[in-house]
Amino acid sequence: MERKSSEDDGGGERGLLHTWKGYSCSVTPERLLLPGPVLQVALGTRHGVLLVEGGQVYSFGELPWKQSQVSEPSKPTLEGALSGQRVVSIAAGSFHSGAVTEDGGVHMWGDNSSGQCGLSGLSSVPNPTPVALLDSDNAPPLTVPVLELACGGGHTLALSAQREVWAWGSGSQLGLNVSVFPVWKPQKVEHFAGRCVLQVACGASHSLALVRCLGPQDLHRPPVDKCRQCHQLLYTMTDKEDHVIISDGHYCPLGVELTEDEDPALTQGLKTEPSLPSHTSPSPDPFSDPSQDSEKGQESALGNGGPPASGSDSSAESKEGSVSGVKSSPYPDEQAVKEYLKKLTEAEPVTKPSAGALTSSSSALNSLVASCASAVGERVASTYEALSLKKMMTYLPSGVARSGVPAGITGVLVGDTTAERVRLEDSTQAKKSSSTGDIREEEAEGLRRRLSLPGLLSQVSPRLLRRAGRPRMRAVDLTPLGGAFPEAQEVFPTLQTEVWSWGQGEDGQLGHGDNLARLQPLCIKSLNSKEVVRVEAGAHHSLALTAQSQVFSWGSNTSGQLGHTESPSTVPRLAKLSEGIRVWDVSAGEKHTLLLADGDCYRPIIYYSGQQVKEGAEESHAKEQGQQEEEEEGGGEEQRAGGYTRQPVLLPFCIDLGYVSNVFAGGQRCVVLLDRNVMGFIASLHELAAAERKFYCKLSNIKTQIIRPLLELESLSSALGPVVLGLLQTVAGRFSLLCHLTGQHAASLTGNLRRVRDVKSLLVLEHADIFLDSYSEYCSAVGNLQVMGGFQTLTKPSIDFFGKSPELLKKLSECSEETPTVADLLGALFYLPTRHMHEYGRLLLKLATCFEVTSDDYQRLQDSCSKFEALALKLKRKRKDAEYTFHFWKTFPGKMTDSLRRPNRRLICESSNKALTLQNAGRFSVNWFIVFNDALVHAQFSTHHVFPLATLWVEPIPEENSSPYGLKLITPEETFALLASSPTEKAKWLRSINQAVEQALGGAGQDTVSIGSGSSQKTEPPVSRTASYTFYKEGRLKEAKYEGHWLSGKPNGSGVLKWPDGRIYTGTFKNGLEDGFGEFVATNKTLNKNDQYQGHWKDGKMHGLGTYSYASGEVYDGCFQDSMRHGHGMLRSGKLNTSSPSVFIGQWLQDKKTGYGVFDDITKGEKYMGMWQDHQRQGNGVVVTQFGLYYEGAFKENKMMGTGILLSEDDTTYEGEFSDDWTLNGKGVLTMPNADYLEGSFNGEWGSGLKVTGSYFKPHLFDTDKDKTRDMKLGRLCVCAEDKWQAVFEECWSELGCETPGQGENWKAWENIAVALTTSRRLIQDSPEALSRSHSRTLESLEVIPQHEGPITMERYHTIRLYLIKACDTPLHSLGRLLETLVAVYRMTYVGVGANRRLLPQAVNEIKSYLNRIFLIVRFLFPDLPEEGGLIPEPTTNLQDKREPGSSDAHLESPKPGRVASSSALLLPVLLPRLYPPLFTLYALDKEKEDDVYWECVLRLNKQPDLALLAFLGVQQKFWPVSIPTPTPELAEKQQVLSSTKDACFASAVETLQQISTTFTPSDKLQVIQLTFEEITQAVQSLLKQDFLWSMDDLFPVFLYVVLRARIRNLGSEVSLIEDLMDPCVQHGEHGIMFTTLKACYYQIQHEKIT
Repeated sequence: MERKSSEDDGGGERGLLHTWKGYSCSVTPERLLLPGPVLQVALGTRHGVLLVEGGQVYSFGELPWKQSQVSEPSKPTLEGALSGQRVVSIAAGSFHSGAVTEDGGVHMWGDNSSGQCGLSGLSSVPNPTPVALLDSDNAPPLTVPVLELACGGGHTLALSAQREVWAWGSGSQLGLNVSVFPVWKPQKVEHFAGRCVLQVACGASHSLALVRCLGPQDLHRPPVDKCRQCHQLLYTMTDKEDHVIISDGHYCPLGVELTEDEDPALTQGLKTEPSLPSHTSPSPDPFSDPSQDSEKGQESALGNGGPPASGSDSSAESKEGSVSGVKSSPYPDEQAVKEYLKKLTEAEPVTKPSAGALTSSSSALNSLVASCASAVGERVASTYEALSLKKMMTYLPSGVARSGVPAGITGVLVGDTTAERVRLEDSTQAKKSSSTGDIREEEAEGLRRRLSLPGLLSQVSPRLLRRAGRPRMRAVDLTPLGGAFPEAQEVFPTLQTEVWSWGQGEDGQLGHGDNLARLQPLCIKSLNSKEVVRVEAGAHHSLALTAQSQVFSWGSNTSGQLGHTESPSTVPRLAKLSEGIRVWDVSAGEKHTLLLADGDCYRPIIYYSGQQVKEGAEESHAKEQGQQEEEEEGGGEEQRAGGYTRQPVLLPFCIDLGYVSNVFAGGQRCVVLLDRNVMGFIASLHELAAAERKFYCKLSNIKTQIIRPLLELESLSSALGPVVLGLLQTVAGRFSLLCHLTGQHAASLTGNLRRVRDVKSLLVLEHADIFLDSYSEYCSAVGNLQVMGGFQTLTKPSIDFFGKSPELLKKLSECSEETPTVADLLGALFYLPTRHMHEYGRLLLKLATCFEVTSDDYQRLQDSCSKFEALALKLKRKRKDAEYTFHFWKTFPGKMTDSLRRPNRRLICESSNKALTLQNAGRFSVNWFIVFNDALVHAQFSTHHVFPLATLWVEPIPEENSSPYGLKLITPEETFALLASSPTEKAKWLRSINQAVEQALGGAGQDTVSIGSGSSQKTEPPVSRTASYTFYKEGRLKEAKYEGHWLSGKPNGSGVLKWPDGRIYTGTFKNGLEDGFGEFVATNKTLNKNDQYQGHWKDGKMHGLGTYSYASGEVYDGCFQDSMRHGHGMLRSGKLNTSSPSVFIGQWLQDKKTGYGVFDDITKGEKYMGMWQDHQRQGNGVVVTQFGLYYEGAFKENKMMGTGILLSEDDTTYEGEFSDDWTLNGKGVLTMPNADYLEGSFNGEWGSGLKVTGSYFKPHLFDTDKDKTRDMKLGRLCVCAEDKWQAVFEECWSELGCETPGQGENWKAWENIAVALTTSRRLIQDSPEALSRSHSRTLESLEVIPQHEGPITMERYHTIRLYLIKACDTPLHSLGRLLETLVAVYRMTYVGVGANRRLLPQAVNEIKSYLNRIFLIVRFLFPDLPEEGGLIPEPTTNLQDKREPGSSDAHLESPKPGRVASSSALLLPVLLPRLYPPLFTLYALDKEKEDDVYWECVLRLNKQPDLALLAFLGVQQKFWPVSIPTPTPELAEKQQVLSSTKDACFASAVETLQQISTTFTPSDKLQVIQLTFEEITQAVQSLLKQDFLWSMDDLFPVFLYVVLRARIRNLGSEVSLIEDLMDPCVQHGEHGIMFTTLKACYYQIQHEKIT
């Protein structure tokens, strides 16, 4: 409430207070002087409370509760008890008052006889005393902060900050389930749990609450599912035969019990309160007897009221206390329904019905009621009403549509006749609106309510719907749900509200159509869609103020206080005010009502309705001060008081008062607060608010009187056609949103006037963009309707509806023309809202002038004003564009119009005046160019083509060419040259097209550029853009749709291309073709699965590396060229469990397997390694099987054919001719394992019987022949190592930019490497999770090209080695990729079935060949590296020395392996560790027999203790260790070597030698052997205490001992591996000798004879 005074108004001019009584002409308001501006007034019966700026509270009038009687009752006295508290809101009841402080605390004082002050034990409270609201739900009860209070006769209500209602005091108007009064302690009104209460008001004995309809924003509140008093479920479900009833009409049996002294006649009314009979709970209610139950059932079925049906008693009474008199169906018999519906329909046209207009249907209603009471209660009546009123709409999707409430239940739910009458009388349009009107609003809001309190029908019986037999209408979204703009939800005041009332109802002040009391809050159905924004309660009457500035009133009308003639009114009715009077503040006293309204000018006017007060009447009135007034409300009183108003009377003096901001009424008194107009500020604020209210009423009228009736016309869809109808519905929807926004804004401005009166909180400043967007969207929608000729097509339906001279249209559209057509009127009407932009601009500017130019407020107002003005211009232009386009279509040839005319398409310019022609066109050809805001159309005689603007490029053709004023148009599939008629035309077209393109790219929502607004700045749309386009010309891309980046008419950059047959390419494009990395998916119709390719492309073809997954399940991973498999690749077909799993890895040539490849047939368990041609095995090859068979020889046409060698596991060998797989045919030699052999001609399949014609030899009889056959060499008939995997190396060379190996530029190779690394790194940076940190560091270091020219020194050699290690570490580097591929093919060859010992020589040769071939590449990159075996100069001082590998200073060390450049030294460390597992497995298989013999011997000899073993091996005594160092070095003494000591001598040397199994490369293994020798030497030297030179005879036995003790399992394999792959330059050095010693030991151990 606190108001920050704007800098320009003097404090004394704000919040002035005037008071008076009655309404006669002679009355003059008297001013009360107070120390500051008054913010709020609250009036009781004979006293009042004032809240002054700064938070002080004053009381005036009669204050009997004060100890010392005040001398001057009329003079306000300060409530000192509240000093130090800042009060923000006050309230006054009949004889008590309340105040709310800033922190939400409540203070009460005054009469407390009914507990209304919330303090127990006191009959009156003299001074403001704090009252706490404690929420007992929490464990330590929390204090609930309060927003506002309302005080009645004997009760008080508080609205908490959580928007819940708390009550204390006495009477049914508390809404609490209690039986003992007074209630001293504030209690929460459980009935509102989960709902948002906006405001509360209290009458003498009734209460009102304004509640926000349940919307999506309330769904997050946790539902309360049990009653807090009796702990029964609040919601129950009852299954019926064809539907379910979900009821929340739980009635708490612990509800109000009446106390003795109240009138027993009321008990019936009170007891029968609930909104649904209690039988919906599963068990009968134990607290009520059957007779009451039947009444309850009846009454609520009648829609809360009306006399009980006469004939229903017999059927309603039954023993279980539930109504079950009729047949099992919860619905009445068909006859009754038909009758009821018929009567309702007949009653429908009645506009001003008499009181009994609907009573004819009461008998139908009775039978209906009796049979429905148990099942549905009051809701069925309203369901019928809904059905009868054509409300069979399809439900619109909204935030809450999920709850399954059917289409049929919509609208205002009233069951009784009087309420029905009000609804009909309300306005002629109400029934017309039933079909599409504010359906969304009514349904959504009806639904929202049903979601929460008064019972929820989950499904209407389908039979009922069929019976109603009404056509379903299409519903239009006419009202937004909770605030159309999500962010505005909480800021904008809600208009979707309900009014709930409870308490005593004898004067009809509850508004439910009867005079019964209600113990629980109940929603007043008839106010549901009325957009009530405030409720007020007089002593016995109630008022509701709507957003449309109307006042509904109901209750006691004894003194005309309702402002209409119905007395008393039990349902809300409109107060009678002359047209154009818009009420925006109301207040109610004991028997009068004050209304504050807008008149013709902006100064507010005041109306009075109710009792006249004569001077002197007051004294007689105050007979007994503390007594309730009910008793003295005699008939004579009124006559004495001098009559009352028949309808609201204008108070003449209000005009002179100034700008009134609030009216207050209470007791018999009236009070107004007003401001003097300072610097025009107050006047401008009032003008803004009044203008907005007027505008809202205008919009509402248009909505209800024009748009809604039009939309409901039966003939509409046939007259308009689907397109225009859709557009009209969009316009209606947008109009509705706009209307709603205006209503919210008007309500907010009114609130601002009543409270703060400043510009800080103006929504139109805070949320200007919401207003701007809404208007912009609405204007576009109207423009679309206009372009499609909507106003013309609407003419006929409008004339049918409004008549030939539509006065209503003329009046509402404010059309200025002399004799407008209906289309003009409609146009003016639909464009009417856009004129309001100027109004906003003008009023904001007017407000701005009230401030200093330097102030922030001025700036904000000025900015908003210019925004609105700018939009006003923009909307004007939009309207012009729409008109221009509409007129163009009128002249355009008809056939094309139909296909080209689109709602949001606007014309920019066209060449009908021959301003633009096609270059070199024929003499008689017609070429017409039309630029729209989304496309350029090239029209010819009978055809036309549309070019979307997003993919249109235009450029001027340079002048000097033959064409002086030429333009070049580029589209994805065509290019035109156009000629303009003059330079200005050329410039105009160029600019128009460019601007249109720019706009089309900027977003379709932009306004179109009309030629008239030739903006001077020259914008050129970008050459590269993002757009989508569908190709239409014959060719590869026909009907394909491309979406992505473009460059001058060609797809370029990333994009997606989709063909209609389901093919999709996603990836990069270059110059219109797929190029770079992309993914391609094509559907395979026969298999109903997709083929998928991921990889590189070039010129629209798959080219480079990629992975192709076929629909059949095969996967190809490798190289492509021209969309064919070409180069090195791997094809996997089938999974392990399918019919033919197999893997091929090798070379491909134009989609065929050709060249060397390895084929692993997993089903047969065979592996082929050899040459291929056209998918067939052709040439030399090797086959190994899982059964140990080995074949090596020639293949032809996929078969073993020609000469070959076949070995079986047991060394049986056949060498000779083959004709088919495993089939011998022709000459050959068959050798047995024992070297016997057969020579002759063979025929038959291996493994089955062989036919042999030939001789049998036993060679050891003739020793000379023995060597010839036994040493038959394998490997002669297989593919030599150099011929394997050529494609892999060729690929690497081509990556380095060489056509053939070794032919190319060195610098270019380095450039290619750098580019490849950078692009890959960029790709990976987009998805960093794919890259570990160390990997990215490696990449960064590789991007620097190392120095690769100049003489090689040891240092450079070292750098090269490190570079190679890094390069081979990442597959993004060419060498790394090569290595990765080689490792893959090697493993593919020698793992699994390929682990066959006979393949060992081939495996070793393959590694050597890799080394040579990689070394070639390394030497190409570093041209100065010496070739294999060349020397690298040592960095010595003496340069002549460099030829000598072991220079003089080198003592007993081998020449360093780094000094000779060799492939194995550089590359084995990188290659071998990756290939080690398969290779070593082959060695182990090959040496299996020798290793077994060796191992058996090692195990045997190792059983010996150390000394015995040393002696056995013949080690000289002097080398035997006497003692060995203990493991703990602190104990200095040595441990003796005893005869039993084991594994102690030479332990460190043994340990060192064992590490040979953990190393990979031969050089590392040799290093281990050398270290072992050094360890042995050290041990011996410490023994002999002197330097010592070994002789081989001395050394060998000691080393043999170490080898035995080292227990190396596969020593034979280790020895063979070193021997095969050792660097040749080492063989004769020191390492060579040491290795020879190890080898000798191995053979020695094998042949050791143990005695």
